Amino acid sequence: MTFSESIVEDAALAWLEGMGYQILHGPDIAIGEPAAERTDTNYRDVVLEGRLRQALGHLNPDLPAEAIEDAYRKLTRTDAPSLVERNRAVHRMLVDGVTVEYRRADGSIAGAQARVLDFDQPDNNDWLAVNQFTVAEGQHLRRPDVVLFVNGLPLAVIELKNPADENATIWSAYQQLQTYQAQIPSLFTTNAALIVSDGVQARIGSLGAGKEWFKPWRTIMGREDAAAKLAELQVMLEGVFEKRRFLDLVRHFIVFEDEGGGKLTKKMAGYHQFHAVNVAVEETLRAARRAMEHRAADTLGQYKSGHQPGGEPGDRRVGVVWHTQGSGKSLTMAFYAGRVILHPVMANPTIVVLTDRNDLDDQLFGTFARCHDLLRQSPVQAADRADLREKLKVASGGVVFTTIQKFMPPSAAPSSPTPLPKGEGGSTPSSQPSPSGRGGSEAEGEGDWRMPVLSDRRNIVVIADEAHRSQYDFIDGFARHMRDALPNASFIGFTGTPIEKTDANTCAVFGDYISVYDIQRAVVDGATVPIYYESRLAKLELKASERPKIDPEFEEATEGEEVERKEKLKSRWAQLEAVVGSDNRVKLIARDLVDHFESRLSTMDGKAMVVCMSRRICVELYREIAALRPQWHGDTDELGSMKV
Repeated sequence: MTFSESIVEDAALAWLEGMGYQILHGPDIAIGEPAAERTDTNYRDVVLEGRLRQALGHLNPDLPAEAIEDAYRKLTRTDAPSLVERNRAVHRMLVDGVTVEYRRADGSIAGAQARVLDFDQPDNNDWLAVNQFTVAEGQHLRRPDVVLFVNGLPLAVIELKNPADENATIWSAYQQLQTYQAQIPSLFTTNAALIVSDGVQARIGSLGAGKEWFKPWRTIMGREDAAAKLAELQVMLEGVFEKRRFLDLVRHFIVFEDEGGGKLTKKMAGYHQFHAVNVAVEETLRAARRAMEHRAADTLGQYKSGHQPGGEPGDRRVGVVWHTQGSGKSLTMAFYAGRVILHPVMANPTIVVLTDRNDLDDQLFGTFARCHDLLRQSPVQAADRADLREKLKVASGGVVFTTIQKFMPPSAAPSSPTPLPKGEGGSTPSSQPSPSGRGGSEAEGEGDWRMPVLSDRRNIVVIADEAHRSQYDFIDGFARHMRDALPNASFIGFTGTPIEKTDANTCAVFGDYISVYDIQRAVVDGATVPIYYESRLAKLELKASERPKIDPEFEEATEGEEVERKEKLKSRWAQLEAVVGSDNRVKLIARDLVDHFESRLSTMDGKAMVVCMSRRICVELYREIAALRPQWHGDTDELGSMKV
């Protein structure tokens, strides 16, 4: 038997039919045919009008005909300058419903939201797959291989190629989709997903996505990889387009990042993000559930580290998501926040996003701010400790960004201190709390000043970035003060690096792993590039008497400090910094970096990133490299190819 593209197409349709999709042949529904569903003899209609009108009426039985007509008109006549903007407008209507108006019997005007999709009952929607669906626009006539319709709207396009043809690959299918988007853009106004496959490989991407953002989908149910014997296309179709999963993807896992200046980027979750978030939401509901009386919120002051098995209702430990750097961890956090915010059981929760450095706080805040559609609100950033306390005193809702250091008590004791009751570690108060914030007595650790309770609601979720770091420590670190302030909050940790086996604190605060996506898998999926190590040493040439004795505990002891305070601390670490950043050594490293980078550029395109021990060394190294290559320097952000 000769292998052909039609065999791949037939297999795809069979898999879709097995999931409950109705299968129709494009020419059979053209106008003039016995089973005609299209209304334009020139194939310019991309929405199946009859199915859409029927679905709108079925899903909105209480709305009058004029409101249904209004919803239909808004869905099919979206007006925006670009395709991605039109797609965003329709996506909002798919998720939130169409805002319609109609006249009541008494003559007054009423407003309502007309549902387009039934997210709660998938079978209450109309599911259809059409192959060889001809579309005309302008002077172009195109025929995509398979178009998936939900309630008459084309939500997915599948382009297939013959695996027996060495010139027909998934990337030629990808290029075909780019041609379609340029020549018949009306087909993509309502689009949610794009699939390319040659029968062997399969990739999924979103409208406007570059080739590098078309990724595999390696699981069906999400708990484990699909069996190796299954074709990638089968895994893709069954993993993504099973009715409930596809509705979930449309509702919670598509985001339009608005970067300002008219730049809009559509992004879709990968399989690791999709399933990690769904598992995390399940665990959040479990962790935030009101527990039995004896497992209610911790009695103030009873914080413990060590082995604390998670997974119990009401334990407030959601778990840890380990997704390697470069795999979209920040976006996964945004998807998770959006999913939790919409869940009815969480009853309009407050999300606290926690980082341990100001620069990370700004970066992550930027990601969330660009995804405000997903969050249904704009996030806010706590300016200081007082501002944080005000922002957390809300009755419900809100997405608040803060560094964990803002949970540190004031450096001076309150005017009317309230010591712990006897029997709970209390002692005679002193006028100053301890430097670590642990105790309030003259003897370190004998007393215990506490942050005031800002909210005792159970529907507060704390998302901690890089949760493995020591400042999230349950006893000595800022996490103690945060627990005092939010005694019933649930905690979930995200990290780009694995937790060390000896790290008991992270599991004590956050729970165990609930999703792992390591560097090896990310490389295989093309989410990040492989890492290779080449040793290049610039030795410290010092006399023995000149070598500083470095305090090995300095970095650990100051890791949780704000930058401003940390830079004021005096330590022998400063001596090492001076030696590492000496003029001769910086000149040597600058020359080596330039030579190595230019030799690499002679064989491949790429970029370089240099990490230094301190800001001062960064500046000095920049100056030395700029002296060697003045053309790399620029006086503004827009000029030059080197930045610090």
